Amino acid sequence: MILDSLPDGNCQAGDDQRRMALWVEEHGKAVRGFILAMVRRNDVADDLCQEVFCRAWQARDRYAEQGKTRAYLIQIADRLVCDRSRRTEPQNNLDDDTWRMHEPPSTGPEPVQEVIVREQIELLGAALDRLSPLQQRVLLLRFHGQMGFQEIADELDTPLNTILSHCRRGLETLRKMLTETA
Repeated sequence: MILDSLPDGNCQAGDDQRRMALWVEEHGKAVRGFILAMVRRNDVADDLCQEVFCRAWQARDRYAEQGKTRAYLIQIADRLVCDRSRRTEPQNNLDDDTWRMHEPPSTGPEPVQEVIVREQIELLGAALDRLSPLQQRVLLLRFHGQMGFQEIADELDTPLNTILSHCRRGLETLRKMLTETA
């Protein structure tokens, strides 16, 4: 365990971490239950519960153990709930049907589609990295730079037939690598 491997000079940090882990284990459900009863929203209760333990961690040097840990944590939770109620406007909770009715229509691709596109871009990037530097440059100038073959030959000061050959071989290599991973 990481905490056990701390050097003697960091014994206090290890003790603090063990104490905080014990607090979360012993009092986390009670603290979250208190907050949930006050705010009646799971998402807000989760956020505030996390904030309670963050504040307890930040104040760990000032905390004096008196056997009233749960009361201490609930006190922090109560203050956070009160602060939140003073800061925020009244909120309306929407059920799933009402949310769908009021939710603006998505203008972008579905999240699954975005992941697929990102994965394909990563695969293409990895395949491009395996090409020779000249093949990479020719293909990138051709497809991203939208340059003609003669323009590429002039830019790289290389004969046109060599550019055509590197483009053809590079595309063949990419096709082979990408079909192997598919």
